Amino acid sequence: MTTVGVCGNLLGIRDLDGARILHFLDQAEAFREIMDRDIKKVPTLRGKVLVNMFFEPSTRTMTSFELAGKILSADVVNFSSSFSSLSKGESIKDTARTLMSLGADVVVVRHPHTGVPEFISRLIPVPVVNAGDGIGEHPTQALLDLYTVRRRLGELKGVNVTIMGDVSHSRVARSNIFAFTRVGARVRLVAPPTMLPAGVEELGVSVFHSLEPLYHDTDILYLLRIQRERQSESLVPSLREYSNLYGVNAGVLSRFKKNVLVMHPGPINRGVEISADVADGLSSLIEEQVRNGVVVRMAALYLLTRREG
Repeated sequence: MTTVGVCGNLLGIRDLDGARILHFLDQAEAFREIMDRDIKKVPTLRGKVLVNMFFEPSTRTMTSFELAGKILSADVVNFSSSFSSLSKGESIKDTARTLMSLGADVVVVRHPHTGVPEFISRLIPVPVVNAGDGIGEHPTQALLDLYTVRRRLGELKGVNVTIMGDVSHSRVARSNIFAFTRVGARVRLVAPPTMLPAGVEELGVSVFHSLEPLYHDTDILYLLRIQRERQSESLVPSLREYSNLYGVNAGVLSRFKKNVLVMHPGPINRGVEISADVADGLSSLIEEQVRNGVVVRMAALYLLTRREG
């Protein structure tokens, strides 16, 4: 996969080195002060057209990209497959070319099938950003997660990150594994065997089936959304059993060191992977992740359109 090519595509974290990742985070930090202004608007992308092509629902991610584009003064077009000619049988290839004829300067793609953003990037001569593809990657989620951790802890190198949940089907987990390890963090995965991909240790992570060995040194506890739609695959006997064994509530959190921080990519299944008191508690960075998503996506749009990705 070509992650950053001649058009400045951001298709995944896999091929980004630590320096490039930090470049995105530094640019996001430079944009942060804009969010504190009374008028949140700069002319950086004035005259540019941002197209959000979302082939599956994602209110949080689409809204974040839309806000990022508008704050940078881009013209934003939100494209929904359910209201397009795709529902009448038009191919993705034809749709992509139609968008180009409308003057798109950067295209953000989210799709339920792995590899579609890369496919589109080969069809059009403007930057393409992967906003989540199947069980592939979700690069801007990983970047905003790193940005959130760095702002709170002041550094990334040496941080102990514990990611728990259905790693096999999580594009967020995959991108975060690549991202955190690239910048020197230590990543540990916790999940039942049915939720771990074969050979995942080759990515430089450690694998556990229980949180107990990690209570004493976890800095970041990253909880993945349990995808209810996959329960037909019998990954676990039931959501209740998963919650009993791997759900994090106040009692479980109390076993960790005092300053542990909790993250979640959303949307949250309260009462399954995380309880309401933890999601809304003092250890939670979830709201910060949402806020930071805008400046990180501003940075991505800016750098890619300037061919600096």
